[in-house]
Amino acid sequence: MSASSSRPDPSTPGESRRAAVRAAAEAAVPAALADLGNLVRIPSVAFPGFDRAEVERSAAAVQALLADLGIFDRVEVKTAVIPETGAEGMPAVLASRAARNGRPTILLYAHHDVQPAGDEALWESAPFEPTVRDGRLYGRGAADDKAGVMAHVGALRALIEALGTDFDLGVNLFIEGEEEAGSASFAAFLAENADALRADVIVVADSGNWDAATPALTVSLRGNARFTLTVRTLDHASHSGMFGGAVPDAMLATVKLLSTLWDDDGAVAVAGVHERDAETPEYTEQTLRDEAGLPEGVSPIGRGTILSRIWNKPSITITGIDAPSVRNASNTLSPEVSVVISMRVAPGQDAREAFGAIEEHLRAHAPFGAQLSFSDIDCGNAFLVDTGGSAVAQARAALEEGYGVPPVDIGVGGSIPFIADLVREFPGAQILVTGVEDPHARAHSPNESLHLDTFRHALVSEALLLESLDSATAS
Repeated sequence: MSASSSRPDPSTPGESRRAAVRAAAEAAVPAALADLGNLVRIPSVAFPGFDRAEVERSAAAVQALLADLGIFDRVEVKTAVIPETGAEGMPAVLASRAARNGRPTILLYAHHDVQPAGDEALWESAPFEPTVRDGRLYGRGAADDKAGVMAHVGALRALIEALGTDFDLGVNLFIEGEEEAGSASFAAFLAENADALRADVIVVADSGNWDAATPALTVSLRGNARFTLTVRTLDHASHSGMFGGAVPDAMLATVKLLSTLWDDDGAVAVAGVHERDAETPEYTEQTLRDEAGLPEGVSPIGRGTILSRIWNKPSITITGIDAPSVRNASNTLSPEVSVVISMRVAPGQDAREAFGAIEEHLRAHAPFGAQLSFSDIDCGNAFLVDTGGSAVAQARAALEEGYGVPPVDIGVGGSIPFIADLVREFPGAQILVTGVEDPHARAHSPNESLHLDTFRHALVSEALLLESLDSATAS
């Protein structure tokens, strides 16, 4: 990367350095968006049944972007073995640069794998062909989380352009390749590469903002307990005319059983599942309708403030079902039905404890003596950020400077379970959860998109945070 002839000397006053970094960050946005478009074109889905070669191609592309920065002691594509299965995990990209002269080290996290496209007929443009419409970049992974990758790369390019490659800040990057598929090898990867990843400050760029113009620092995340429930009532399928009315079919038992998970308001009705008592900012029902796509006439569910329902209370969603399709329906009593149940766990409760509560509830409420089995259990704990650290104050200042408005501390109803692994492996690190998404990004859905101005502000803010840390002394 070429050096700017107007680059300030490292000994010049902070305002001059900071202004140079900001200007370089603004100038870095077009190239970062072009590279983001190239990443979006790679369908790097890490789910079983998809082409692993595409994830490997995506990792190689990220490796090339990081190597081109010219600041790292090492840039590698690496994998770890999944402990439960012995299989090789998906490729991640690891880069590291040692700190000098008492400066801290920052670890920048994002992931280069993406969700499947789903039904492409629901997309207004091809999911893996980046398309700009109305100030947004559309494409799978454009927001979640290849934009996070490019925010890191763009911010580092700006720092290098403004200060040269001879700055003192330690910088490590971990660009994961299987976050959307459950981060099965994450803990093993951390343990095997702890020395290369160890940092004073960790930035997880995989969250969102208050809105397209207002930045946010995520200070709480719900946990998750996801599993497959199989309900069985018959040894084999039977004719519904011959035996219906006397023999319970699995669908009947499943519908009755699942209905016990919620009360009449749609709130979770499972004993032993906790709520967190914490204040939330004002957020109207109309905003919910706009951001979630909730039509007039369809009422919200739950009780309490809307954001308390999303941030601080549990939720249960049926995300998949194996049963005869409408097209293949016949007059048959189904012997077995399987459903995937996804519970979001309130901050403060252990995810395994919450799973135990819902398992006990389902067994106690199984109708007609239906036989239940539980499989594919995946639990991840919630996370609460310690907001007292110096890096939090530096991040808030950088966000306000980059966006032009003060940031908001938010909770997020989603989960990032691997943060618990980061806390365990690096207990002394300050963890900052940031992101490039706005409420209309539609991550995981058709027509996922990135608000371009939000991306610009996020890149500038991260560059300013890097400049602040480069001026600081490690604790």
